[in-house]
Amino acid sequence: MKFNRTAVALLFLLLLVGATSSHAATLSIAAARALPDGTVVTVEGYASVPSGIYSSSTFDQGFAVEDGTAGIYVSSSFNSGVRLNNHIRVTGTVGDDGFGQFVLRPAAAADVVRLNGASRVHADEVDTGDVGEATEGSLIEIEGVVTRPVVDDLPFGYKVFIDDGSGEVQIFIPASTGINPFNIPFIRPGREISAVGLSSQFLSEIEVLPRFRGDIRREN
Repeated sequence: MKFNRTAVALLFLLLLVGATSSHAATLSIAAARALPDGTVVTVEGYASVPSGIYSSSTFDQGFAVEDGTAGIYVSSSFNSGVRLNNHIRVTGTVGDDGFGQFVLRPAAAADVVRLNGASRVHADEVDTGDVGEATEGSLIEIEGVVTRPVVDDLPFGYKVFIDDGSGEVQIFIPASTGINPFNIPFIRPGREISAVGLSSQFLSEIEVLPRFRGDIRREN
């Protein structure tokens, strides 16, 4: 996985160049996610992930938004300064990022607009075996037993695997979050933990990406 994440970083930057600025009627995020790759859309929502926090894993300065119908990761080479719970309007091109994740790509900083108001995005509780395409882009909460020792995947991050009996899923902790699971004593095989994070995908890996240390909790 180290090789894959390193090799695709340059390709990712090239893909960003292909985005074009435009304006369109505001759609729900669920509707935007159903459109073909390359479609220019405008969506509004509240930030579930702040700008740049996943940079070591996603190779960008993006963030995520939800509107009650769905969520989506907004992938950009520039840092928009979006903070958690900000009300955001984004115009950009939807499509696969080349690594399995469906994203929205704004072409320029002007395509990301902070609106009045703020609202907390609440995580949906999901069984570990149900994390996948249906949850991608949304903030979710999973709970289960740690099934393997923590895997060091630096400089990108760390892998933690849990299972609630419905199927194992990977928690990928980007190094850029500042979370080090080796310093969290309850993250070890046989212990039950819960994690809040963005439902994501990298190549064939289904992942849940925590944002902050408080997103990972001991359950027994």
